[in-house]
Amino acid sequence: MSRGGREKENELPERRCIVTGDVQPKPGLVRFVVAPDGTIFPDLAEKLPGRGIWVTADRAVIEKAAAKGMFARAARAQVRVPENLADMVEEGLAHRVVELISLARKAGGAIVGFEKVKGWLADGKAKVLLQASDGSERGKGKLWTPEGGRWFGCLTSSELGLAFGRDHAIHGALAAGGLTPRVIREAARLAGLRRQDGGETAMKDSKTA
Repeated sequence: MSRGGREKENELPERRCIVTGDVQPKPGLVRFVVAPDGTIFPDLAEKLPGRGIWVTADRAVIEKAAAKGMFARAARAQVRVPENLADMVEEGLAHRVVELISLARKAGGAIVGFEKVKGWLADGKAKVLLQASDGSERGKGKLWTPEGGRWFGCLTSSELGLAFGRDHAIHGALAAGGLTPRVIREAARLAGLRRQDGGETAMKDSKTA
């Protein structure tokens, strides 16, 4: 329950980050496990056997865990940490986001293209606005974050295009329901691995649009 005795909305299991010590809902963290050969491996689907080691979904935090020997401390054993661990997490999350958007598209819950996206936004049908990180800022500025929804700019135009079955794409949108909650979760984690200059994450909600 939250302060004041009110029940929290959408109660989610929580875990403690081994780096920050903060306890937070699992969607904001990445689970790691120790492979049979002693290698630390990111378990993005959270299905691999073994004791989970949880780290905040943030590139700097993951890199600190690797550099400071925190995985070995959490595992209470000698482990091998891949030099490119943060890159492995980023690549895996990007793949998951692209696949989920692709599935949402096939189910009729996602569209691509400036005019179509603008139409969905105007009609209140869009829940999530997706815009390529390498797209024109002027063009992206003509669209807005859905009221009560989310915006993500953590995919490149080629990645967003791959999700929609084309070479590249700049603007996409997701409707509410279906796979959208899963896209939001994975895209939020990916945004933490792809921080923009100045420390800004490539995501926001309608309050910061």
